[in-house]
Amino acid sequence: MDSTRVTEHPTSFDRPSTGADPTDPRGALLPASVPPRASGSALPAQGRAGETPPTAGADSPGAFEHSQPGAEQAAEPDTHRSRPGSEGVPVQPDGGQPGAPSDGVSGGGQAALVRPLPEVPAGATDRRGAPPEPERRTGQPTAPGQPTPMRRDGDRLRFVGAATRRIARGMDLDEIVMGLCRATVPTFADAILVYLREPLPVGDERPTGPLVLRLRRTDRIPAERDTEGGFAPAAQPEPSELETVGAELCEVRPGSALAEVLRGVRPVFTDTPAARAALPELLGDERDFALPDGRRAILAPLRGRRRVIGAALFLRGPERVAFEADDLLVAAQLATHSALGIDKAVLYGREAYIADELQRTMLPENLPRCTGVRLASRYLPAAETARVGGDWYDAIPLPGSRVALVVGDVMGHSMTSAAIMGQLRTTAQTLAGLDLPPQEVLHHLDEQAQRLGSDRMATCLYAVYDPVSHRITVANAGHPPPVLLHMDGHAEVLRVPAGAPIGVGGVDFEAVELDAPAGATLLLYTDGLVESRLRDVWTGIEQLRERLAATAQLTGPDHPPPLEALCDEVLDMLGPGDRDDDIALLAARFDGIAPSDVAYWFLEPEDAAPGKARRLARRALARWGMEDLTDAVELLVSEVVTNAVRYASKPVTLRLLRTDVLRCEVGDDVPQLPRLRQARATDEGGRGLYLVNRLARRWGATRLSTGKVVWFELNRG
Repeated sequence: MDSTRVTEHPTSFDRPSTGADPTDPRGALLPASVPPRASGSALPAQGRAGETPPTAGADSPGAFEHSQPGAEQAAEPDTHRSRPGSEGVPVQPDGGQPGAPSDGVSGGGQAALVRPLPEVPAGATDRRGAPPEPERRTGQPTAPGQPTPMRRDGDRLRFVGAATRRIARGMDLDEIVMGLCRATVPTFADAILVYLREPLPVGDERPTGPLVLRLRRTDRIPAERDTEGGFAPAAQPEPSELETVGAELCEVRPGSALAEVLRGVRPVFTDTPAARAALPELLGDERDFALPDGRRAILAPLRGRRRVIGAALFLRGPERVAFEADDLLVAAQLATHSALGIDKAVLYGREAYIADELQRTMLPENLPRCTGVRLASRYLPAAETARVGGDWYDAIPLPGSRVALVVGDVMGHSMTSAAIMGQLRTTAQTLAGLDLPPQEVLHHLDEQAQRLGSDRMATCLYAVYDPVSHRITVANAGHPPPVLLHMDGHAEVLRVPAGAPIGVGGVDFEAVELDAPAGATLLLYTDGLVESRLRDVWTGIEQLRERLAATAQLTGPDHPPPLEALCDEVLDMLGPGDRDDDIALLAARFDGIAPSDVAYWFLEPEDAAPGKARRLARRALARWGMEDLTDAVELLVSEVVTNAVRYASKPVTLRLLRTDVLRCEVGDDVPQLPRLRQARATDEGGRGLYLVNRLARRWGATRLSTGKVVWFELNRG
C-alpha cells in the first residue's frame, strides 16, 4: 500500500493572514496525496525576502508584503474543503500546467517557485516521535539575521498589541502618556514628544479660547545603554537632532499648516510639505532645531472621542533604518489608543473630583466647639477607586449646652449611598434642632428612609451628652456599640439596645441613659473599623477595646491620651486586609461643667422679673470673680428676660454657665423665635436684640418642644 501524507487546507477562519509568521504551522503547505487541481487553482506561494509573488503585478515595490494567500486565484465553487496541490508541482505565474518552464522568468516578470519537498524515508520520526515536517524552501536565499517582509509585519502586529496593552493599563493621564513613551522608545522610535491640549476638554464640553498645545512629556534613548546580558550599546544621535527639539507651549493658529495637519487626523511623514511647514509652529520658530533627513519623523495627531486633543512626534536618528509606509499604521494605532485613553482618564479624573467634593460636602468640614466636650474625627474611604460611601458622623449643638453625637452607615460605597447619606444627615440635623429625644430621632429617620425607597437601609447611633448633669442618652439602630474609655485607662463596651436598622419600618427604638464622667472618652465608629473579611465584628470590637486600653496606659491614669493621637492609634490597628469598607470615626472627650460653675433660677413672668434677673446675675459674677463683666451681663440679661416675660405664660428660666466663656441661657414657653431687625428712629422698642448682637461674642435662639431658648456668650476677661 502506497504510503502518503495527507493534510487539509486551512479553513477560512484559520487561514494565514497578512503579516503571519512563515513558520506558523497553519501557513505551511504540507504534502498531500490529493491530485493537483486544474490550471489556475493552485495556491500561490507566500512571499519572502528576495522573492516575488506569482502575480502579474509582482514587479511593483512592496506588493508582496501584504499579499493574502489565495487572493489571486479564481473563485471556484466547491462544497468540500479545498486541498493544496502536490508539493512537487511548481506554481507558475501565468497559471500554467505542470511541466512548463521553471526558470523563474516569464514575459519579463519574476516568479516565485515552490521547489519539490525532499522525500522522507518511511518510518522516520523526529525527537518527539512524530514524522518530521518537510523543510520549506524558497527560490532565493535570505541573508542571515535579515527579517523577511512577512516577518516584519508580524513584528509590527506584536509590537502594536504589546504597546496598546501597556497604554491601556494606565488609569490617570500621566500613566497613559508614560505608557505611550515607554512602549515607543526604543522599540519604535529613538525619541518621542507628546503634546496635549491646554486645558484638556472634559467629555462633551466645548473648549473655549484658542487651541493651545503644551509639551506634556518627552522621552528618548539614554546616552549610554546597559550592556549587561549581551545588549550592545547603540550609536546615539547628535544632540542637535533629537535633544533640542520641542517648545513647551504653542498656539495653533486657525488656517495654519499645523491646524491643517491636526484636522487631517492621520499621521504623516515630516518630509511632506504640509508637515514640514507645520513643524516650526509646533517646535517653535525661535529654536534652532534640526530633524533627521528622510522619513525619520512621524507627526501623529491625537484625536479623542470628539476632537483633537494633542499630537505625538516620533523621531528616529540618522543611524537607524528610516520609517516605512506601514509604520504610519503603527503610529495611527498608538495615537488612537492613547487619545481614547487620555479622554477616559480625564473623565475619570472629573468623576473622582466630583466624588471627593461630594464626600467633603456631605461630611462636616469643621466640628463645632461645644461647651464641656472636645471632639475629633476621621474618615477613610474604602479605596482610591471608591472614594465616596455611606458613612457619616456629626456633632450638633443643642439647647442647654448639650451636644448630639451621631454616626451612621448607609449600605454600599457609591454615589447613591453618599446621596442617601446626605439626606439622612440633613434629616438628623433638622430633628436635632427640634430637641427631640434620641429614640424619636431614629423613628423619624426610619420613616424618611422608607420614603426614599424600599431598599434604603442604614445603621445609626444617636447620643445626647449633657455636660451639666454628666449624663449621656443613647439610642441605637443596628449600629456597633460605642466604647467608653475611662480616666483610669479602663475601656468599656457600652451596653445599649441593638435595635433594627433604619429602613426596616414598624419597629420601636429604645434609649438608655448612662453616666458620662469627666475625663472619659466616648468613641463612635462604623463597622468598617471592626469588621472585614478576615475577622468578625465582635472580634474587631474586642481588639478595639484592647487598643484603647493599651493607648491609655502610655499616658498614665491621670492624663488621658490626646484625642487626635488617639484617633491615629485606633486607625493603626487596621491591617492590609481590613479595608473592605469606608470608616467614620468620632471621638468625644467629656470635660463636663462642674456644679459650682452653674447658676440656675426660675423667674415668674411679671414686670419685676428683669430687675430680679439683674441682681441674681450680679451676685453670681461676684462669686466667680468676674465683676468686669457685670455691666454688660446686666444689660443683656435685662433685654432678653424682658422679651421673654412679655409673652410667656409659665415661669422663665435663667442659667449662667462658667467655662472658657460666660454663657447665659433664657428659656420660655413661647415657640416663636426672635428676629433681629433694625429699629427706626421713632420706635420705642426693638433694640434689645440689636444690643445683644453688638455686645455678645455669639448669640442664638433654639426652638424646643416646650418653647425656646435664647442664649448669648461673652468672652472672659
